[in-house]
Amino acid sequence: MTAVLRARGLGKRYRQQWALSDCALDIPAGRVVGLVGPNGAGKSTLLSLAAGMNTPTTGEIEVCGGKPGSGPDQLAKVGFVAQDTPTYPGLTIAEHLRLGAALNPRWDAALARKRVERLGLDPKKRAGQLSGGQRAQLALTIGIAKRPELLLLDEPVAALDPLARRGFLQDLMETVAEQGVSVVLSSHLVTDVERVCDYLITLVSSRVVLAGDIEDLLAAHHRLTGPRRDPATLPADQHVITASHTDRQTTLLVRAESPIIDPAWTVGKVGLEDLVLAYLESPDAATPRPALEVLR
Repeated sequence: MTAVLRARGLGKRYRQQWALSDCALDIPAGRVVGLVGPNGAGKSTLLSLAAGMNTPTTGEIEVCGGKPGSGPDQLAKVGFVAQDTPTYPGLTIAEHLRLGAALNPRWDAALARKRVERLGLDPKKRAGQLSGGQRAQLALTIGIAKRPELLLLDEPVAALDPLARRGFLQDLMETVAEQGVSVVLSSHLVTDVERVCDYLITLVSSRVVLAGDIEDLLAAHHRLTGPRRDPATLPADQHVITASHTDRQTTLLVRAESPIIDPAWTVGKVGLEDLVLAYLESPDAATPRPALEVLR
């Protein structure tokens, strides 16, 4: 497996607070990765470390075969769109593109120009006059036109209305299909992740609690409903993530390495949102399992 991002024991501390701790990841190249978790979980910290905008306190990280931010060649491999989709309010769209060309050795001027034309943006208009959706598209255009191997997006659609968000994500998927770029998309919206991503990383309280191919993760988790039962009596290969009980009934969300054959259980599928919420609610249940943390 070729990894576009590898992390081992990665941690970042600000004074006495760990923003990211003991992070171990192998993100396959060519994937669209959804990075989810509550505020303060470490999503932005992980992306800033991957972009070379920050340095680790502990451990190591490798991106596109090199150390993040280690030089012009390495910086050219990574595109980064921050949460506030940063643009310069006083500069026109055309000036943004000229600046991008001056700063990025792989800059694709034709691609940038075509995107601006297709989006109906006036090159003479200043960024400060654009709507939130238009600024996000301008920032994405700059990130794409530098022709990176890895594109990092930190909550790029958080402030957009549903229509603008859909347009942004559609453009993103077209770029992935045309360029084959790897993407890590941080988002609070599981529906957005489900729409465009094929790989999932879940962060809670500064640590990774779940990572892997979305299809494989969904296939490995099940909702069990049956007569009230102590979860401790389940087979060793059925790991309980969440449990709820009534007087007569038990409902469990479990991760299992083999099929559920106990006839006492009614076995149901788990959706992506339910899976993510289960790990957010019970992060201590997420004991590391390599089969789910490092997938194709």
